[in-house]
Amino acid sequence: MLGRRIAQFLIVYSVGLGGLLGLKYALSLSNYVVPDIPLILETTQEVIRDYIPAVFSTLSVTVLGQLISIVLAFSVGIAGRKSSWLGSFIRVTAYNIQAYPIVALAPIIFILLGDGFLSRLLIASMICYFPLLLSVLGIMAAPVRDIEHFYRATGRMTWYLEVKIRAFENLSKLFTVISGSATLAMAGTIVAEFIAANAGIGYSIRTALYQSDLAKIFVALFLIGIIISVYQGLLESIGTWTIRKISTASPSHVQEI
Repeated sequence: MLGRRIAQFLIVYSVGLGGLLGLKYALSLSNYVVPDIPLILETTQEVIRDYIPAVFSTLSVTVLGQLISIVLAFSVGIAGRKSSWLGSFIRVTAYNIQAYPIVALAPIIFILLGDGFLSRLLIASMICYFPLLLSVLGIMAAPVRDIEHFYRATGRMTWYLEVKIRAFENLSKLFTVISGSATLAMAGTIVAEFIAANAGIGYSIRTALYQSDLAKIFVALFLIGIIISVYQGLLESIGTWTIRKISTASPSHVQEI
């Protein structure tokens, strides 16, 4: 999965860069507008030592922000799974808030918290949180009728067992959602860094933009694509390993949950 993720990114990146270079030569654009390959390689040598720590700084905020979002989304999703008024209230509130463009709140966050680590972390978590919450709510609110009926009929059903049954039956979906949310967390972090932060690869892109240096932006985009591909590939591998491990260890899954 890791290799496939990286290969997919390299293909997309190559196609995009190839398209721009084709446009450059077709319209006889200068290196100032669209840099050629030698200039991109030269720029890579100049900035790589600064960009690698920057992209890892962005990744660290991304991972932490995603973890916070996962914990919050599962906590609220489990609380909102019931068809009671509380569950309905949580679901309606989540749907309404998710419809608002969260990124528009970024300037307020920077005004209140400044342009440091907390602002980057909060924006990354917020952008990642609501799509994740809606997915978790949808999964947790959908009963596994055949299995749950047995435990309800025998009087053994508890909220904890109910959550486990629904999570177990939807492990593949849950890990897919978690893996996909990594992209949102990374996007949120980069947006925060691009708007007003003072660190990270988003800040480097903003600096390159002020310098009108497209070659630096190409290098930054390449590093972002590689790092998020590796991260998502690792999440998918962990998910596959976990599902296989649980399925192997627990053939009669419900009894063993």
